[in-house]
Amino acid sequence: MNANKGDTPRVLVISPNWIGDAVMAQPLLARIKERFPGRPIDVLAPAWVAPVWEAMREVATVIQTPFKHGMLQLGERWKLAKTLREKKYAEAYVLPNTLKYALIPWMAGIPRRIGYQGEMRYGLINMMHHDNADSPRPMVQFYAALADAPARFLPRPAVLPRPAMHVSDETAAQVLSRMKNAPEMPYVVFAPGAEFGPAKRWPTERFAELAAQVRAAYPQVKILLLGSGKDKEVCDAIVAAAPEVQNLAGATSLKEAIVLIAKASAMVTNDSGLMHIGAALKRPLVAVYGPTDPRHTPPLSDLAKILWLHLECAPCQKRECPLGHHRCMREISADRVWEPLNVMLGHDTLEGAA
Repeated sequence: MNANKGDTPRVLVISPNWIGDAVMAQPLLARIKERFPGRPIDVLAPAWVAPVWEAMREVATVIQTPFKHGMLQLGERWKLAKTLREKKYAEAYVLPNTLKYALIPWMAGIPRRIGYQGEMRYGLINMMHHDNADSPRPMVQFYAALADAPARFLPRPAVLPRPAMHVSDETAAQVLSRMKNAPEMPYVVFAPGAEFGPAKRWPTERFAELAAQVRAAYPQVKILLLGSGKDKEVCDAIVAAAPEVQNLAGATSLKEAIVLIAKASAMVTNDSGLMHIGAALKRPLVAVYGPTDPRHTPPLSDLAKILWLHLECAPCQKRECPLGHHRCMREISADRVWEPLNVMLGHDTLEGAA
C-alpha cells in the first residue's frame, strides 16, 4: 500500500516520431487505463508530435524531448533519465524500435521496460515483444499488444481498435481566437501532402477539380489546405488552379491544425498523419491510397471512406513510383472522391460542424 498519494505509480510512454504512429498508439493508452485506472500516464515525445498526445484524454503530462532527429546525444539522454528517475515510474512502454530510446528508461531505473526487440535491445527491454515479419501486425494492433503478455503469433482481430482524440469547445475557441487566419465556417479540409514521399500524393489537379465540385454544390463551404511547410509548394499548385481555396500549409501549428480538423465538416486526405488525426477526431473523411496498404495503416473510423485501386503493382511502399506512371493515384478521379464526399456533406454535417 502506498504511503501517500505522491507514491502512486506512474506509467511512461515513449512516443514514436511520426504523427500518424502517435495517433495509432492511443488504443495502447486506453488498454493501460483499463488495467491501471489510478496510474497517471506521462508521454515523452518530440515537440512536433506533442500536440497529438495533448489531445488524448488518457495523458496526464507530455514531456518534450530535447533531442535532434537521428542523433544519439548520450549526455542529454542521461540528464533526462535523471529527471525521470525522480518520478518513480513503475513501467515504461518504448514505442520506437531504436536502441537510443530504449536507453532512457533503463538509465532512469524504471523496473518494467516494455517494447519490441527492435535494434537488438536485450537487457534494455526486459518485457520483449516480437512481431511476425512474414505477417506484420497492423500498426494499431502492433502498439496495443504491448499492454498484454508477449505473444509470438497474434491473429488480426475482427475489428481493429479505434484511436480517439478530443478537442474541447473551450480549447478550440482559445486556439481559433489566437489565429490571424482563422477561417469562417463551414469548411472542408484538404490534406494534399504526405511526409513519406510524392508517390503517396493524389495529383494536385485532382484536388483542384474536387474543389470546384465542392464550391459548385455548396457555395457556402470554404476549402482549407492543411499541411506542413514542406507541403506548401504542393498546396500552392492547387491554389493556382483553384484560387478560391485557402492555403494554410506551413502557416499553422500542429495544435492549430488539430483544432481546424476537429471543427471541419469533412476532410479529403492522402495517407498521412493528418488523416489519422481526422479519423481519431471522428470527422467524415475520404482517404486516397496508392502505394501504401490501407489494410496495415487504415484511418480507423466508421466515418472514413477509403479509395484504393489495388493495382497489380501496389502496394509498392516506394517514395516515388518505380514504374514512372503513378497510376495508383492518377487513375482515382475527382468524381470518384466527390461521390462519397457529397454524401458526407449532405448528411447534415454542415449544421453539426458550425
